[in-house]
Amino acid sequence: MFALSVYATQALHGVVSGMLLFLVASGLTLVFGMMGILNIAHAGFYMLGAYLAYTTVHVTGDFWLSLLVAPILVGALGALIERWLLRRIHAFGHAYELLLTFGLFFMIGEGVRWIWGSNPLQVPIPSGLTGSIPLLGSQYPVYRLFILGVSAVICAGLAVALLRTRIGIVIRSAVSDAEMVGALGINTPLVSLGVFTAGSALAAVAGVIAAPFVQADPSMGAVILTDLFVVIVIGGFGSLLGALLASLMIGELQSFGILWFPEFALVFQFLLMALVLIVRPQGLFGEKG
Repeated sequence: MFALSVYATQALHGVVSGMLLFLVASGLTLVFGMMGILNIAHAGFYMLGAYLAYTTVHVTGDFWLSLLVAPILVGALGALIERWLLRRIHAFGHAYELLLTFGLFFMIGEGVRWIWGSNPLQVPIPSGLTGSIPLLGSQYPVYRLFILGVSAVICAGLAVALLRTRIGIVIRSAVSDAEMVGALGINTPLVSLGVFTAGSALAAVAGVIAAPFVQADPSMGAVILTDLFVVIVIGGFGSLLGALLASLMIGELQSFGILWFPEFALVFQFLLMALVLIVRPQGLFGEKG
């Protein structure tokens, strides 16, 4: 019974980590699917959200306010980047866009070190979400369940928005054939701006809820960037369903890898990526080029 409880708890740890990873990956997947940009700066937006949460909580003492402030500020930054930088170099090709976002990622990282320093900063868990509750035969932290709940709600909201609303139909159509959508009179640059802004804001939301869990750390952007790359490759470029499945798989691999083979825990996700590339090079739900 004890072993079963440990395995069940580890499985839940994996789901929580996977859903948090999907929350970051979803915005990146939307941007890539519609605009063809593997936005490296997305990991920087996630890190920036965590640091904005720290500042908001430090100044106001209100964690919930940071869930409003950080997405708005980071979303606005994403909108400025898309409108005044990415759109201007779009004609030169996606390689230039990739280089630009790569440079922006390092600029955000240096900006974070300049403003907040190089030491990790602790964001306190909000009152009401501290402590643990009996679950699966052991005590489970309430805040981990909060992360799972927020991620699941946003995941469901994305599904409804993309599948049941007119703007969702426009976005999915633009992913499939942006030129045809534009020919039908849809303002595709405005749609791209909205998707990039929403994706940036989603990354900030993930950073805010991750901050009390992993601390605001200058290295968190680089850490999540590696996982995001693996998610995109395994799930398939531009596939939200693939990103969700890949995120959960990586979460479970990391959770049980730490339990069984802690020295090699980080290797398993790359082995999974290699296996997927061998069997299905376009990813689990990607389309063949």
